[in-house]
Amino acid sequence: MLLVSALMISFFVVVFTELRRKASGLINIEAGDAVKLINNDAVVVDIRSPDAFARGHIVNAKNIPADELDAKIEQLSKYKSTPIVAVCDAGITTTKTVVKLRESGFESVFGLKGGMSGWGQAGLPVVTGKKTRGKSNKQKKRSRNDQQQ
Repeated sequence: MLLVSALMISFFVVVFTELRRKASGLINIEAGDAVKLINNDAVVVDIRSPDAFARGHIVNAKNIPADELDAKIEQLSKYKSTPIVAVCDAGITTTKTVVKLRESGFESVFGLKGGMSGWGQAGLPVVTGKKTRGKSNKQKKRSRNDQQQ
């Protein structure tokens, strides 16, 4: 029961924080706040080039390069009432994307402060291709076996 109460309280805190940000016109959020939104089903839109995206991106991010946003905005229409976190390299070019999406009727859109650089500096996971950076399970198992020998 205590766990359920704690979960409900954290959910309401996230919703309240998001509504407060929306009311104040906040555009950029810190990596920790982005994680909270992502854990509550926010959609991550990576506006970098496909090459930059392939070098590393946030888990489950959708790659829609900034120069293709107008043509592909319809792909995002099902997320109009879902929080969206826009991501670029350094957190500079997302502002234009955030404004464009908000003007197009998307309710809660934020840019990731510091972009992928800030995300990496915060030590958060990055996916390249289909694998997450860091030790894979196979590497961890191999390392454990080496230590046991």
